[in-house]
Parts: sequence; structure tokens; C-alpha cells
Amino acid sequence: MGILRQLAEYLYIKKRDPNEPRTQWMKYMHGMNRISLIMFLIAVIIILVRLVILPLFK
Repeated sequence: MGILRQLAEYLYIKKRDPNEPRTQWMKYMHGMNRISLIMFLIAVIIILVRLVILPLFK
């Protein structure tokens, strides 16, 4: 499975393969990956706002 496809599945952009086996531990792993990816994207947005947008208003 490609990295971009997996990211799209984590962010609910693309539906997952219905034929793929899904165990309880796999659900936990994907849930943790989804949370960490969303936290990372929020942190990048905050950094961009602080470094790019806020200096424009000063």
C-alpha cells in the first residue's frame, strides 16, 4: 500500500479496501496514527501562522 493512499485513508479522503482484513490491533494502530497525523498537521498550521501571518500584521 502506498504512503499517499494510506494518508488519504487516515484523513478520510479515500475509502479503505473492503477486502483487506481488519483486526482489533490494526484498528488501534490506525487510530493512533490518525491522531498523531492530525496533531502534526495542526502544529504545522500553528507554526506557519506564527512565522508567516503574524509578522505581516506588525
